[in-house]
Amino acid sequence: MDFDQGLLLCMAPRQLLSIEGPPETAASHRGWLLLVHPDLLQQTPLAQKIRQYEFFDYKVSEALHVSAPEQRVLVSILEQLAYECHTQSDRLSPDIIRAQFELLLTYTERFYQRQFRTRQVANRQLLGHLEELLNAYFAGDRLAAEGMPPVTYLAEALHLSPNYLSRLLKTVTGQSTKQFILGKVVEAAKEQLSTTPRTINEIAYSLGFAHPQAFSRLFKSQTQVSPRQFRQSFLP
Repeated sequence: MDFDQGLLLCMAPRQLLSIEGPPETAASHRGWLLLVHPDLLQQTPLAQKIRQYEFFDYKVSEALHVSAPEQRVLVSILEQLAYECHTQSDRLSPDIIRAQFELLLTYTERFYQRQFRTRQVANRQLLGHLEELLNAYFAGDRLAAEGMPPVTYLAEALHLSPNYLSRLLKTVTGQSTKQFILGKVVEAAKEQLSTTPRTINEIAYSLGFAHPQAFSRLFKSQTQVSPRQFRQSFLP
C-alpha cells in the first residue's frame, strides 16, 4: 500500500521551499508550517540530538508519505504547539514547546522507519532502477576506468539522498549500499571466472581494482573461497 494524500517535508537550515504551477494548483496546497528558531534549541540536549534524524538529510525532492491517522497525530501536536506559542508565556513555556517539538520529531522518526516497510511497491521499483543502473555501469568501461561507483553517484542518479538509499536497501535487502555494490562486483567476478579464460589479474583490473590482491581478499571475504578455488570448482 502507499500513501499519496499526506506529505511531510523536513527541511534543514538554508533550504528553500516553493510551490510552483498554475495558481489554482498552488492554492490547493494546504497544511501546517512549523519554523523553529535556533535559539529555542541552544544549550539543550535536543540541539545535538536533532542532528541524528536522517529525514533532515532528504533531498528536497523527497518527502515522508503519511496516512490519515498519522496526519491526525502530527496535527494534534502542532495544535498544541500553536496554543503554547499564542498564549501568554511563562517560565515553563520554552520547556513545554521544546518537549512538544521533540515529540513531533519522535513521531516523524517512527513514520520515517514505517515508510520503508509499507511502501514496498515503490521501494521495489527503486531497487529495480538501481539494478539497471549498476548493470549499465558494469556493462561499459567505467568499472575498469573509474572503479566501483560511489554511493553518491547512485543516489544522485536515482534522485535520492545517500541516507535514504542506504536505509531503503537495508530494509529491503538487509545490506548497506556499499555491501550491495560489492555483492554486484562479486557476481560479475563469478561470471568471468566461470565463463571466460581471463586470468585472475585481468579480471581484477576489469572490475576496477588497482591491485589483484585487493580483489582476491574481497572475493574470499564474500564467498569463503579464493578466486582460483572458485574457478577450479568448474573444471572437470
